[in-house]
This record gives sequence, structure tokens and C-alpha cells, in this order.
Amino acid sequence: MNRYIIGLFLLCVLSCSKKEKLLGDTAWQKQMNIMFKDASKSPLKKKDLKSFKTLDFFPFDSTYVVKANLKETPDSEWFNMKTTTGDFNVERIYGVVSFELNGETFQLNVYQNKEEIQSEGSRDALFLPFLDDSNGNSTYAGGRYIDLRIPDGNTITIDFNTAYNPYCAYNDKYSCPIVPRSNYIATKVEAGIKDFKKE
Repeated sequence: MNRYIIGLFLLCVLSCSKKEKLLGDTAWQKQMNIMFKDASKSPLKKKDLKSFKTLDFFPFDSTYVVKANLKETPDSEWFNMKTTTGDFNVERIYGVVSFELNGETFQLNVYQNKEEIQSEGSRDALFLPFLDDSNGNSTYAGGRYIDLRIPDGNTITIDFNTAYNPYCAYNDKYSCPIVPRSNYIATKVEAGIKDFKKE
């Protein structure tokens, strides 16, 4: 009798429980949600992790996928980029990207991290922090980041749909690079991850 009851219970668990639906409209959004749900990788505080279901994304918009011209700056010097905790990251301006967005032309610096380029698999990594007119309203006040890779030529694709918040937007224990004021663009970038509303 006990075995019969246990069997019914297991059958119900297997058939009645459904896998939690993976939220996100794009592969990148789903990947971000997977990472934020994973307690070993998530920047969320424990109390926020308990109720976490999905990040708040803008709908994917192809107009925010831009082809940019990359002008390298091979003689740029390493400098200390300040962080939110008063520390610094050693960075250099790898180059300047110019592109059109919302009918206007903009320029942003792309950076290379001195420590990161020592690591296998990260030697071609580029860092694009930026500020825009959505900051403090629909997006995080401190600006957002985009990860890029060094292209083969002088053209690089920037997908603002993959703009993400610094970890300190979720948890102030993290030390996040402060976006340089020179990397401000005077338009609303309504793409990528929106501001995080803390409980």
C-alpha cells in the first residue's frame, strides 16, 4: 500500500509539475535571466533573488543595432578609471566608434582593460560604457555597459539591445567602473536592460 501511494506521488510530481518557463524574447535576454537566477553568479541580494523572475528589458528593436566605424588609438596611455567604491580599473582607450542613432551621429570611446587582456579568451575584449538621456528615468542613473570584441576590420557592430546595468545597480557591495562623462550621447537609448526596481 505504501509503495502504491509513493508511486502515485512520484507520478504526480513528474506529470503535474511543469518546467518554469524561461523568460526573455531573445537568446541574450534568456541568458541574462539564467545568470541572474543562478545564486552562484547572480549580483542580486538574497532577498531580491528569492522573488526574481526576469530582468526588465526594453523590447528588442533592430534600429538599435548599429554599424559603427572604429578608429583605433594605438598610442593611447593606460589610465585609472574610477569605480563606485573608490578603487580603479586600469584601462586605455582602444579606439573611437562613430555611428548614427535616432537620426544623429555620435562618437563614443571604447576601452580595453589591462588585466583582462592578459587572460586567455579575453584578449580581444572591449568595454563600451555609456550615458544617455534615459538615465535616471527608465534606465539606471549611472549609465550602462556593452561588451564588444575587436573586429577584423574598422567596422564594428554595436547592439544596444545588449546594454546592461553595472552590478552595483543591484548590490552596492560591487565595485563598478564609473562611466566617463565623455561617453555621453544626447539621445534616449530605449534598448537593453531597464533600471532595477529594488523591493
